Amino acid sequence: MEQYKQEFIEFMIDCNVLKFGDFVTKSGRKTPFFVNTGFYRTGSQLKRLGEYYAEAINNEFGMDFDLLFGPAYKGIPLTVATTMAIADRYDEDIRYCSNRKEEKDHGDKGILLGSPIEDGDRVVIIEDVTTAGTSIEETLPITGRCRDGRHGGFG
Repeated sequence: MEQYKQEFIEFMIDCNVLKFGDFVTKSGRKTPFFVNTGFYRTGSQLKRLGEYYAEAINNEFGMDFDLLFGPAYKGIPLTVATTMAIADRYDEDIRYCSNRKEEKDHGDKGILLGSPIEDGDRVVIIEDVTTAGTSIEETLPITGRCRDGRHGGFG
């Protein structure tokens, strides 16, 4: 296992984000651990979190993509922190986008926050936890398919 992955696990434990025990997920699956990214509660924690995600994305995909998408709600701070870390560490100004749970019909109308998704954009989706894949299934119609037909994820 790469060192940053081991450090990330220790970071999650230190922040009380990763807990061990007997849990049941939203999909009904039993699991011996639970991840709640809502326990990242400080600026320094979010900064480090974004750095871990940025490194993982760079190792898996490189920086050959156009937009980072984070599904509502927990994907929103993940996306913001990660795009900031990418800009700082890799000098790449990647656009970000997130969705709302419900479309607004007033003010800043629509379902999306951040950069619009354009035809042909290569999108990396980040999520806090994926168990049954429900949020990814909900997200794919919003983000569309990557140019090369792949879907990639980290989380």
